[in-house]
Amino acid sequence: MARAWKGAMAEAGQTGRADAGTIAAAGQILAGASPKRGLARLLPFLGPAFVASIAYVDPGNFATNIQGGAQFGYMLLWVVVASNLMAMLLQTLSAKLGIASGRNLAELCRERLPPWMVWTMWVVMELVAMATDLAEFLGAAIGFQLLFGLPLWLAGLLTALVTFLILGLERRGFRPLEAVISALVGVIACCYLVETLLDKPDWRAVALHAVVPQFRGAESVLLAVGILGATVMPHVIFLHSALTQGRIVTRDPVQLRRLFRFQVADVTIAMGVASLINMAMLMMAAATFHRAGLSQVATIEEAYRTLEPLLGRAAKNIFAISLLASGLSSSSVGTLAGQVIMQGFLRRRIPVWLRRLVTMLPALVVIWVGFDPTRTLVLSQVALSFGLPFAVVPLIWFTRRRDVMGVLVNRRLTTLAAVIIAALIILLNLYLLLQLLRGGS
Repeated sequence: MARAWKGAMAEAGQTGRADAGTIAAAGQILAGASPKRGLARLLPFLGPAFVASIAYVDPGNFATNIQGGAQFGYMLLWVVVASNLMAMLLQTLSAKLGIASGRNLAELCRERLPPWMVWTMWVVMELVAMATDLAEFLGAAIGFQLLFGLPLWLAGLLTALVTFLILGLERRGFRPLEAVISALVGVIACCYLVETLLDKPDWRAVALHAVVPQFRGAESVLLAVGILGATVMPHVIFLHSALTQGRIVTRDPVQLRRLFRFQVADVTIAMGVASLINMAMLMMAAATFHRAGLSQVATIEEAYRTLEPLLGRAAKNIFAISLLASGLSSSSVGTLAGQVIMQGFLRRRIPVWLRRLVTMLPALVVIWVGFDPTRTLVLSQVALSFGLPFAVVPLIWFTRRRDVMGVLVNRRLTTLAAVIIAALIILLNLYLLLQLLRGGS
């Protein structure tokens, strides 16, 4: 197993010592020949879900969670919890598809769907990837601007430079890139841990609203839909299947089941962290802006400026650092997803630097023309509504087929749960889209 993987990675120019060590350790554990126990036994399998989880704490989540907490306090916490539980199932299916079939979602679509459908899906997903990258790039640029007082155009160029450097790690294999992205997730988590300590939330209200569904008027419903719409991202469903398809390779049925259990643990931990970060975002807005009667904090910049008089200078700088880490990491991951989509659907691969250059151009144009960055962030999330069915429906279709999945085919109950969740997410995204097209806020 390890030799086969190292050979494939060598052809791609991505072999690294960290990768080889991870693969060897994973092979021993799957074969039952490793003495490792506890966390040491789990570590070789951690990584793909942490890369994918970045999409769940990107700048779009900052916007929706801050607005939800500022306007309605802790009331919509249950939406954050429910959204992340739904996303957890879909990301688990995506990871399972990669390890069971040895193909990613885009490749399976190319191989098993009519050509006209493949081309349509590719065009839609490329547009979605660019819209996603626009939001993430802008988020990082805003982070640089807030933290260092830079003009937005200069912050945009700095964002491009740093993401180029992060993506350069791909040449060294999967493990260094996973480590850097996971570290950035850790930075965001630490920032919001500090924010939570500073803003002193009402823990009784947190416990209540995390589990009790509640709305207060049409605006709260719209915001709840916005929170859900910013949670499940179509591009990362394609990416997660690619991250697992060749990372640890085995075709032994017993080892496949063991590998899947480790991937479930990876998803549970990574998405659990992402869920806690999202909850902390909304709790911060509830404990500061809503408590102070500032329910109309509608932009990231307003949130940053308002935090200093409420919690002090440290709080606003911590907020800016978390936004910067979110934007840089999610922008890098978005570029990788774009590569997976193009290579999977068309069997074409362009250099990462060229894709990064192309996908960052819309964001640089937005900055240069002077559009409102936060408004652009929100509008970019609308584009994701169009792409969601093109990712979720084929994911469920392929994971329920035994000829694709083998021993890891979905159970009927799993497929039923995924169908219900997918239908709910798609319908709510369409509802949000219609509201925004009608001029709703």
